[in-house]
Amino acid sequence: MKTFVAGHKGMVGTALADKAKSLGHEVLTAEKAALDLRNQAAVFRYLKLTQPDVVIIAAAKVGGIHANATFPADFIYENLTIATNLIEGARQAEIPQLLFLGSSCIYPKLAPQPISEDDLLSGPLESTNEAYALAKIAGLKLCQHYRSQHGLHYHSVMPTNLYGPGDNYHPENSHVIPGLIRKFHEANRSGAKSVEIWGTGKPLREFLHVNDLADACFHVLRLETPPDWVNVGSGKDISILALAELVAKTVGFSGEIRTDPNKPDGTPRKLLDISKILATGWSPKIDLNQGIKQTYLDFCQRLENGSLRQ
Repeated sequence: MKTFVAGHKGMVGTALADKAKSLGHEVLTAEKAALDLRNQAAVFRYLKLTQPDVVIIAAAKVGGIHANATFPADFIYENLTIATNLIEGARQAEIPQLLFLGSSCIYPKLAPQPISEDDLLSGPLESTNEAYALAKIAGLKLCQHYRSQHGLHYHSVMPTNLYGPGDNYHPENSHVIPGLIRKFHEANRSGAKSVEIWGTGKPLREFLHVNDLADACFHVLRLETPPDWVNVGSGKDISILALAELVAKTVGFSGEIRTDPNKPDGTPRKLLDISKILATGWSPKIDLNQGIKQTYLDFCQRLENGSLRQ
């Protein structure tokens, strides 16, 4: 089995490539300098030349609330371009199987909880990440319609919020768990007496370790008739304040945690209904407490050896 992982340098792509190797796959990857996924001609040429059996699209421009709100045009353009180039390129190269990684932000801001796959396009999106969500919806729908029209085994998984080894720890543009890890680690190192987190701390979020996602992706790829798209999550949520307290405890920070209600909270609650994938025989294995401990250890090791993504 020859598997091309687009976006292999990111946290998700790294986990997927590692999982594929553990399953005995020949893993194809391409550095950005050698293959710009925004370049249609280059992508089409690469896929025809390498002829993988499977394409997994983990490549994306990603970021937290601040990044999405600041650079919406970049988020929608780059993610749309990556999706259309790889999906159409795979079709032209007659690649039989493709898995597109979406995001739970595709669902409406006020969707019923937990969020079912059927809730897609049933209401307005969260405004702070609308551009990114629209690009992901387009990629999901491309796979659905290519499957319907061309009979291709192209489908999607919709992960919840992800975390784990190799995450991006940028001080402004990171997601919540790596952002909190960095904040509390630096507060500990500087002797700060308090740490401030964005918003009220009340929103509820679900988190999934990236290795559990990789396991779910290859489980879905093995299904004979997978759904057009399927949610992948932990099935549990936690408030941002409680999450901050858990990260602080893991890092060893004992100072005050202050909230900033003047900063946006985003969606009040976002928990995926994962009953569909559970019914196929997959379930998550890494609990949040264990996963954050592993992730903090990875953060410290990468910080020490100079390989931290930021």
